[in-house]
Amino acid sequence: MQVSSSPAAAETRAAWRMAAGGALLGTLGVFLLESGSDAASAAWFRCAFGLLALTLWARATRRTPLWRLPAGTALRVGVAAALVVLSWVVFFVAIQHLSVGLATVVFHVQPLCLMVAGAWWLGEPLPRARIAAVLLALLGLSLATGLLGSGAAVSWLGVALCGVAVVAQTAVGLLLRARTPVPPLALAWWQCAVGALVLWPWLWLNGWPAWGPAWGWLAALGVLHTGLAYVLIYGGMARLATARTALLQFVYPAVTLLCDALVYQRLLAPGQWLGVGLMALALWWGARPVSAAAPQAALTRRG
Repeated sequence: MQVSSSPAAAETRAAWRMAAGGALLGTLGVFLLESGSDAASAAWFRCAFGLLALTLWARATRRTPLWRLPAGTALRVGVAAALVVLSWVVFFVAIQHLSVGLATVVFHVQPLCLMVAGAWWLGEPLPRARIAAVLLALLGLSLATGLLGSGAAVSWLGVALCGVAVVAQTAVGLLLRARTPVPPLALAWWQCAVGALVLWPWLWLNGWPAWGPAWGWLAALGVLHTGLAYVLIYGGMARLATARTALLQFVYPAVTLLCDALVYQRLLAPGQWLGVGLMALALWWGARPVSAAAPQAALTRRG
């Protein structure tokens, strides 16, 4: 039937793929905490098994090897990959100090930080609507973290660690704003390759996790939350308008907050929920203008 191959049907399938990938990422914190692993070891497992999953997927689909990069991009990709791995480790530590949901919400201020950094560092335009979105997001962040008296105790060390992860991911976004684009999945492959190599000494010095269920939880961080999730998200994102991808990116933090409530009975205070809502509104508002660089920049927003 022709209906199934129509542009509307193709866009719907792409939206479902991106939503499924975001929902999968939303469960990442549960797998991390259930593994009982330290942050650096968990990040190594994510990189190692993610590298394996992405390589097998590329071979199974007979795609161009993901390790092949456009000419002149190797150094840029290497630095960006190292920064992403740093942000993963720091974010995993932050999750262990904050609730999974709150850490994810704080981290999602990163797209607006990238807007401001792009205007300051690269001279990109920053319309008044985006300035307003940044200010609204800061207000929401203040409420979500309890700075404006939400009545909930918050680990400021966890918030600070999220800030470090945001800075690292923002630097990645600036590095990738170049004339020669790098395919998102190729960048993901190199993130995993660099991380598996750099974090290996940590496991060598500190030992492997005890064999058992922990290995299943940790392997899933790479196979599910990196390999499968990235294939779903970027496969869908490439076929969707920027405004729609901005909206679908809220699936990730929404599922994270749901998991926090259902699995760990961690509920945000009413004032924090108000802050989360303001941040969501700011992110949607700030991402409304269509940008050709959005799919590439969005890669740096994944936890």
